[in-house]
Amino acid sequence: MITTRRELKEYLQADNSWYCPVKWKDRIIDRIAQYPWNAVKRYMFFLRVHEYYYNTAGKNPLKKLLKLYYERRKNLLGQRLGIEISPNCFGKGLNLYHAGCIVVNASARIGDNCSLHGNNCIGNNGLSQDAPVIGDNVDIGFGASVIGKVVIADNTIIGANAVVTKSFEKSHCVLAGVPASVIR
Repeated sequence: MITTRRELKEYLQADNSWYCPVKWKDRIIDRIAQYPWNAVKRYMFFLRVHEYYYNTAGKNPLKKLLKLYYERRKNLLGQRLGIEISPNCFGKGLNLYHAGCIVVNASARIGDNCSLHGNNCIGNNGLSQDAPVIGDNVDIGFGASVIGKVVIADNTIIGANAVVTKSFEKSHCVLAGVPASVIR
């Protein structure tokens, strides 16, 4: 949860750290060419700044206005990219490798250094409002879904198109299949 400007800076530096153009020429080319990861990076920026103002606004009218401004920017860009993430769901180090159909329930809690490869759903099962709790360093493959009141341990890899509907509390495992099971 981001509550200080220092934490905001740490989160912004950790998110999508796999892509950071070093040279100014690369940054200009990326901006002109409109590579998709630039839009994802902007979405991540709006998400984290919105989280900061969401957590610190209190009764301050200026911060409330800024919270609304960044929430609107995040939501408009999210509609275009197909990403819906509520504030305070993810720890620092979130990696979104692709845009498109990423939905995360507001009640879900995901640890640090989580990677989403696109077309992911992390949410409730429709029978209750309980959402997943996912540990640190979890890699969620393309098309994978984590549904219901489940707990996923740290350092887990969820394979492409897997559907996780039960808890896996043993760390360092690989999950795959429908419904997901441990394959390694």
